Amino acid sequence: SKATMSRLFRSLGYSDFDEVREHLRAIRSVGEPRATDGPASLPVHARAEAAAIAAALSRPAIADAVAALADAAHVHVVGWRNSHVVALHLRQQLVQARPHVRLAPAPGQVMGEELADIEPGDVVVVVGFRRRPAGFGAFLAEAARTGARVVLVGDPSAAEHLGRIGRSGIWVECPVATDLSFDSYAAAMSLVAVLADGVLARRGAAGRERVTGISATYQRLAEVE
Repeated sequence: SKATMSRLFRSLGYSDFDEVREHLRAIRSVGEPRATDGPASLPVHARAEAAAIAAALSRPAIADAVAALADAAHVHVVGWRNSHVVALHLRQQLVQARPHVRLAPAPGQVMGEELADIEPGDVVVVVGFRRRPAGFGAFLAEAARTGARVVLVGDPSAAEHLGRIGRSGIWVECPVATDLSFDSYAAAMSLVAVLADGVLARRGAAGRERVTGISATYQRLAEVE
């Protein structure tokens, strides 16, 4: 009965069901998965995804990020947890268009030795979507201290770290929140495609020759269909 449920909520420290609901929404807002009420509306979700992609790709900072990634001496792409998947895909796309792109940290390693190879003239892309590991902000500060330009890609919650990326840093905001139980990285993957496309276009003939050379190697090694 409603009376029984009200007593239950009060015994748990809540005034009523609305407070319970707000608490669950607050938990979801920081990225913790929570079951939704009833089955998801896929058409509604698809429209929300389209809006998230449009929001991500409308950022003026994308042009600055493309220029930095295309012109840097070396590009270091960093990401942990769910952000690692986006970082891995970004590295895979960028390496088609330009040389000297690496993913860090190496499996099972920490970042101290990785930072030793970063120099002024490099770019460090740090992918930092919510539920980031402890020490994320400290790493950003260390990356900026190397003299490299830092590109921070993340959802709005990462904006609290902007003070750590330095005056030359680039902030590319990309939403991941949904009404479903889990975050969606559709906008993030679209952003990766746009960044890589921009880098390839900016690299011009050198980028096209690299793509051709890599494809020829694939054929000689019979690595892909």
